[in-house]
Formats: sequence, C-alpha cells, structure tokens
Amino acid sequence: MKLCLIAVALLAASAAEISIVEPAQVAAELAAKSSRPVVLMVGFDVLYRSKHIPGSIYAGPAARPDGIEMLKKAVEKLPRNREIVLYCGCCPWDHCPNVHPAFALLQQMGFTRVKVMHVPTNFKVDWIDHGYPVE
Repeated sequence: MKLCLIAVALLAASAAEISIVEPAQVAAELAAKSSRPVVLMVGFDVLYRSKHIPGSIYAGPAARPDGIEMLKKAVEKLPRNREIVLYCGCCPWDHCPNVHPAFALLQQMGFTRVKVMHVPTNFKVDWIDHGYPVE
C-alpha cells in the first residue's frame, strides 16, 4: 500500500511541471526579507536536526505516508497562493525520494506558488559549502 501511494505521487509529480529554484535564488530571497517564502524541509529529520535553512519548517519525509501527513499539517492553514519552497538534500536530485511526492501533494491541495529547490548533489555540497546560512 505504501509503495502504491508513493508511486501515485511520483507519477502525479512527473506529470506536473515542477517549478525549480536554485539555491542562490532561495538564499537571496531569504536575505531580502521583504517577501520571504515559506521554506519546508521534506527530507529526513536527522538531516534537519544537523543543519537546515534558517526559518525552515520540518515537514517530514514525503516519501513516507507519515511524512505526507506531517506535510499536510504543516501547510493546512496557509493561503493557497502563498509562496512555498520545498527542499530535501538527502541525496542527488535525480534520486531524491521526497521532493516529487511533496510537490505533487501541494499541487493536489491547490497551492499555486510551489517551487522545489534544486539540490544537484546534497544539502551540504549545494547549500552549506556555498556559505549560505544554516541553523
């Protein structure tokens, strides 16, 4: 059943056009502080507890049903036109099990301004090693 849910989410995400944002752009938006997006970490909690984007919200690993439930709760009160940036960083972009199901869920929930941060290698290499802020 779990694999079925994940497969459906992946198919939905691949069918939808994913809006991608680069780490440098996310860092610049966060530094500007004028209209900060909601930043959601949809990966594994051990990574979030280690280091994460300041102000980001841990929303659970979207590859798992309990993570999907956490993500739903994290966004349930947000306006559907609120800008949201999702990121994981557990592994190379093309192997990430979390960002596609998270993106698909938010689209299904009616969110219209969702972007996924492109993390080609992992969070350490593509965010931390570039000197972008962490907490």
